[in-house]
Amino acid sequence: MQLSRDTSSANLIRAYERGRIRVADRWLAGHVIVAPDRLLEDWRVATPAGLALEHLEPALALQPEIVLLGTGAALEWPDADLMALCAARAVGLEIMTTPAACRTFNVLVHEQRRVVAALFNAG
Repeated sequence: MQLSRDTSSANLIRAYERGRIRVADRWLAGHVIVAPDRLLEDWRVATPAGLALEHLEPALALQPEIVLLGTGAALEWPDADLMALCAARAVGLEIMTTPAACRTFNVLVHEQRRVVAALFNAG
């Protein structure tokens, strides 16, 4: 009897280095959006401070319950209204460094949560 969903085929973040992350066996450069079953490369955003709701639309389209926003090696806060705009869609927005977002993403995937990581990953 299977008591939990097998997550072995889920995208898990295996490593982080400044400027790139490894999802499964692939190294990815640049900003990316990672979901357990999808990978959106070449996420076109400039800075966390300039982030607007329309920049998060690709992540929100995946219908997560939570979006982990990794702001790079250092914590940077986007516009304060962004959290309220996500909450109005019943989506939590958690802001943290990209390494912390990578670790948290893996934990939430193993807990079978509907999570998406939007990761700033500049070199």
